[in-house]
Amino acid sequence: MPSRRTVLAGSAAAALATGIGAASPAEASSGGLDRAALQAALDRVVATGATAALARVDGPSGTWQGASGVVELGRPARPSPGGQYRVGSITKTFVSTVILQLAGERRLDLDDSLERWLPGAIPNGSRITIRNLLQHTSGIFDYTEALFATLEDVLRARYTTYRPEELVTLAAARPPVFEPGTAWAYSNTNYVLLGLIVRKVTGRAYGREVDRRILRPLHLDGTDVPGTDVTIDGPHAHGYEPVEQDGRPVPVDFTDLNPSMAYAAGEIVSTTANLNRFYRSLLSGRLLRRAQLAEMLTPVGELGYGLGIYRQPLPGGPTLWGHSGGIFGFVSYSFSTPDASTQLSISINPWIGDVGPAMTDLALLAFGVTAPAALRAATPFPVLGMRLPPA
Repeated sequence: MPSRRTVLAGSAAAALATGIGAASPAEASSGGLDRAALQAALDRVVATGATAALARVDGPSGTWQGASGVVELGRPARPSPGGQYRVGSITKTFVSTVILQLAGERRLDLDDSLERWLPGAIPNGSRITIRNLLQHTSGIFDYTEALFATLEDVLRARYTTYRPEELVTLAAARPPVFEPGTAWAYSNTNYVLLGLIVRKVTGRAYGREVDRRILRPLHLDGTDVPGTDVTIDGPHAHGYEPVEQDGRPVPVDFTDLNPSMAYAAGEIVSTTANLNRFYRSLLSGRLLRRAQLAEMLTPVGELGYGLGIYRQPLPGGPTLWGHSGGIFGFVSYSFSTPDASTQLSISINPWIGDVGPAMTDLALLAFGVTAPAALRAATPFPVLGMRLPPA
């Protein structure tokens, strides 16, 4: 399969050209934000490797949100800047917040074993703690590597309903990557297990707890935990994956899919405004007690991963906290300054190319950083989530 770092394919590029530069008015006063520069950076994200992109900045200098690209290939309509999108692994911060709330209520302990809450779910579960699951130090195999081993697997799984226990079984059948607590490796299985722990502790599905504890109190009306609903209900841009046919990449529309394939590891649908409000509320202490927030922001491993959130240094600027996400057809980022003063959320519908430099420019502008060219050329943001396997 051609790399996303190659040049935009001609047919897709022609369709995109009609939507680039279709800026939307800011939702609120832009204040000191350079709206033109932010929109230009967002346009470059599309020009260098996406069919559509949305972004929003909230901070002391004001609010800006924009859109670029097209809603759907072959149609000139631009995306709504307030539209919904699949946030992928950003779901993990919501799940971690619920787990830490339960810890603050003393309904569980982060050092409880997996075996205590889900007996027999994973071999060696007595040596794996909830903390290990939250920070990806469990050593449990990532079930997505088995579920999506080939393109045919992905296409077969796309509309299939999976019970979370089935996803866990895929991981349990594989040997551990390492002994618990001895290393760090990202595994979606960890958060499937955490979703099941929430259900075991509360007697309610993890999605209901996310809704009750986070979405309703924060009035995140554009955010859904869709379960098995294959569609995105609100306005949204289509997401595509390049599939090789006759030696060339052809865009396959992956907008509709059964999100049970991701469950608590990545099923949520949201908006840039909602994600900015969520991370602002989280980091300002509205959702967690001080002790639990301190636990969440204790990083481990090379990535600096905390508990469902990770530390992201910005070249020449502040160190941010947030998460990225990837699920077929969608890549997303949501980051905040540690003092909760400024947030940036971005949704990208990737095609073929390298959006990294434009992404970095957008982030530097959002957080008011003036960096030399060498730093601006850096691509600091990893994508944690599901991608198509190599052909």
